[in-house]
Amino acid sequence: MPRSARLHKERKAQVLEALKRKGFLTQGDLAAHLEVALSTINNFINSKPVYITKFEEICHALNLDKQAMLKPLNEEVNSNLASQEEIEKTSLFSFIAYDDYWVGRKDLITSLTEKLQGAFRFLFILGLTGIGKTALAERIILERQKTSSLTKSYDLKRVNFEALGNATDFMTVAIQWLESWNIPVASQQRNPEQVIWHLTQYLQHNTVLLLFDSFENLLVGNEEEGWGNLADNWWEKFFLSLLSAQSCQSRIIITSQDLPLSLVEQRYNQYWYCHLLTGLDENEQENLWEITGFNIDDNLEEKVLLMRLGKAYQGHPLVLRVISGEIWESFGGNVKAYWEDVKSKIETVETALAEAENEAQKQMGSEDNWKLHKLTRKVRLEVNKQRLTSVFKRLESQSTDAYYLICAASVYRIPVQVQGWLMQLAVLIKRIENQPCNEERQEMALEELCYRFLVEESVNPNNQRVLGLHHLIRSVALEHYQQLITKLKQRSKTA
Repeated sequence: MPRSARLHKERKAQVLEALKRKGFLTQGDLAAHLEVALSTINNFINSKPVYITKFEEICHALNLDKQAMLKPLNEEVNSNLASQEEIEKTSLFSFIAYDDYWVGRKDLITSLTEKLQGAFRFLFILGLTGIGKTALAERIILERQKTSSLTKSYDLKRVNFEALGNATDFMTVAIQWLESWNIPVASQQRNPEQVIWHLTQYLQHNTVLLLFDSFENLLVGNEEEGWGNLADNWWEKFFLSLLSAQSCQSRIIITSQDLPLSLVEQRYNQYWYCHLLTGLDENEQENLWEITGFNIDDNLEEKVLLMRLGKAYQGHPLVLRVISGEIWESFGGNVKAYWEDVKSKIETVETALAEAENEAQKQMGSEDNWKLHKLTRKVRLEVNKQRLTSVFKRLESQSTDAYYLICAASVYRIPVQVQGWLMQLAVLIKRIENQPCNEERQEMALEELCYRFLVEESVNPNNQRVLGLHHLIRSVALEHYQQLITKLKQRSKTA
């Protein structure tokens, strides 16, 4: 989350009315009730940045929707994009990527949801890492739940092939599903052909919604020819059995960085749909800057700079979130100061991407979004990673404990409870400084990472708060962690 939030200026009258309704005769009464400074209440009412926790406390005291207060009056407050807290109260599905700082994609969500409600059995969501594929899939699942609630309920299953590591073979996953559905499979029938038959039968006649996340981990190939073949042939046979079935009540959403050519080159294109997800458009970028605390309507110069940053990184939501966190945490929300610090690097990014796209257009000869994506992907990934690397270097110099924490937490492939992260930090600090790391120090380090949008927070099936790192951020964190461990080993040798 960002350090601050700002009341939308159109909401002031609503806040003043809430003060009266809740019995606070003056701003001072509310300040005393919450035990905060009067200036905090005054800043809140006058649409000035307020520390995020204080913003939420004030909204709660006045019985105001914290998300609504960030939006103009004439805009539906995410009418179909409820807050994560509200969603988790009504949904049995555990959301990992979709959160309160989601913006845009409304028409796309509607369109893709309608396709799943129609004849399409498979929905492929393709795109760069960090572009929002998983969050979009989760939003579609939420929409699917809402639109299906009046007619039938869906059994939801998800599998993240990145989190599974080496346990991505078809039989391991399939047997777990069959057992969860109480489908007995005798030991002598536990061969791939029989398991595929049982799975296909169940999915044909029951309404199951499957989410296959990070599907690229099942694919093999090379950079030149692509990564479109499934390493485990039984996965391909399973998918083809669903595509070739006369009917199928279940639906499958697949997120991937690569297109599984071995599937889509078959003759069942009437049953699958592929969408290439790109970055946020200009309006969505504006919404993202606003929801992360920037008042772009009242400061044209800042707006121009923020929109240039958004354009340079082609609306990549993960990168833009991290940039917003860095502006608030390292530059006190001063956009111009941040721009002066990164200006030359941004200009280099703009040049590199322009050259990559021009070269790609020459090779293509005609417009093809997927080909353009593939030909420029390497450059775009590199510039995104370079931006995150710069963030890590600044974090190391300005908040060393937070830097140690994100490095230490990179050992976790999947989200874990908060205690796991803090334990890793304590162990690392003990190794580096030869002294304990107290609880307050641990909490401050974690808080710093959250403010900088470097942590993904979610709730596991046991209703426990868990923390994770996006794959792109984790890859950078792992590199820094390995460098850190190497330095420690060298130090111990010379000691």
